[in-house]
Amino acid sequence: MPESRVPNPLAEGGFAALAAQPCTLVILGGSGDLSHRKLLPALYNLALDGVLPTSFTVVAFAIDDWDDGRYRAFARDGIEHFSRRALDEAHWADFERRLFYQKGSFDSPDDYARLKQRLEEIEPRFGIPGNRINYLAIPPRFIATCVEHLNAAGLVNPEGQGPFTRVIIEKPIGHDLASAREINATLAKVFDERQTFRIDHYLGKETVQNILVVRFGNSIFEPLWNQKYIDHVQITVAEEEGVGTRAGYYEHAGALRDMVQNHILQLLCVTAMEPPWSLAADVVRDHKLAVLHGLRTIAGRDVERFVVRGQYGPGFVRGQDVPGYRREEGVQSDSTTETYVAIKLFIDNWRWAGVPFYLRTGKRLPKRASEIAVQFKPVPEVLFNTSPGAPLEPNVLALRIQPDEGIAFKITTKRPGPKVRIWPVRMDFRYDTTYGDQTPEAYERLLLDVMAGDATLFMRRDAVEASWMWINNILDAWTSSGSRWLPEYGAGTWGPIEADRLIQSDGREWRTL
Repeated sequence: MPESRVPNPLAEGGFAALAAQPCTLVILGGSGDLSHRKLLPALYNLALDGVLPTSFTVVAFAIDDWDDGRYRAFARDGIEHFSRRALDEAHWADFERRLFYQKGSFDSPDDYARLKQRLEEIEPRFGIPGNRINYLAIPPRFIATCVEHLNAAGLVNPEGQGPFTRVIIEKPIGHDLASAREINATLAKVFDERQTFRIDHYLGKETVQNILVVRFGNSIFEPLWNQKYIDHVQITVAEEEGVGTRAGYYEHAGALRDMVQNHILQLLCVTAMEPPWSLAADVVRDHKLAVLHGLRTIAGRDVERFVVRGQYGPGFVRGQDVPGYRREEGVQSDSTTETYVAIKLFIDNWRWAGVPFYLRTGKRLPKRASEIAVQFKPVPEVLFNTSPGAPLEPNVLALRIQPDEGIAFKITTKRPGPKVRIWPVRMDFRYDTTYGDQTPEAYERLLLDVMAGDATLFMRRDAVEASWMWINNILDAWTSSGSRWLPEYGAGTWGPIEADRLIQSDGREWRTL
């Protein structure tokens, strides 16, 4: 029997064949943690897969007093520690020759001029026609400065005129609606929307992309994907770690801004969107935007009814005592920053009318896990479901995003034997057992898409602002409440009791992950 071949998902394309174009990736802030842990390992894996353009280089721009050799050592260390595949010396020799470093300050016009000169020296050696991607791996406060200096130095070509120029920005895109609009307006002064790629690494995860395939590539699900057959949906993004070294950022963000506004609402959009008529970037993004426009507003006193926030206290995690949030280094002793949020929301459209969506996310929960669980309505109380005290367990389709990527479907069966004994079983698909180590990391797919000019998995300006508009109502209600105390949950537990009451009041329970 011939050996089966596991396809390479990047080499053979995702939803459409990807054609990465020759280019230079300019990483502003290229000596930072994002480059070390994510970007450089992702690029190395793309090189191993043979999908990087032959004409491709990386030029890092940062304030550290480094040279090319120091940067290559920095990249090697990141790959050795964080790449999904081990460093191979033969491939590394070819990869490292593409890495360059240019020292410079974000607010120095002369340094941008020197960056341009360096690019013009490097690119002809690699046959790059001047195509450039500017990755802003920088704090949001530097975005305006960097964008203005890039433009002033002649490092930005208008869309459709000469070699392409693209820009990638990381979340958070703003702190609220006003600041998000300000950032978007700043970008729009220099970059066309078609040149702008707002990255959310959750959208690059294979399991998230697979949601559309599960829904629209299997005839058994889509006819049932509506209010007639679905009882409710739960979306969980649980983090085991605490705030760690991010207290400076997290104190001004909190779980609602950090996770719900971007990651979780994007998961919601993919789960709830209508079937797009094509997979063109703006068609898919239009349908996701329609979900955001359909969200029922939660404002004023309704926030107390539909939203729970909490803060982790001291607890016991993996055999060790851990401090509560207010005792973490860099956190104010009277902080009211939420480390946990649970929300019950509705989408007011024909498909989802009356179906509750329960969202929850938090730090210092028992495990790291992200999941979308679609629970179907119960069968009638006849035949096998006649015992009020022991109803049949419902059918649940669970899409696991991390860490055990896969899909599980719980159904009811008869146990073997002469009597009719009902038993729930789980049909389970796992990426690792089916595809081995072929599943690419999120940044691999997203970086490749930017090189190809495919914006399908990136957030458009109107979607960012629509999500902030919905979130702002909750933030305003919290500010108006003036609360100096938040419900507390012990580190290593699944959140405050108020979150349990939120879902239990509807006769439902949070899933055990």
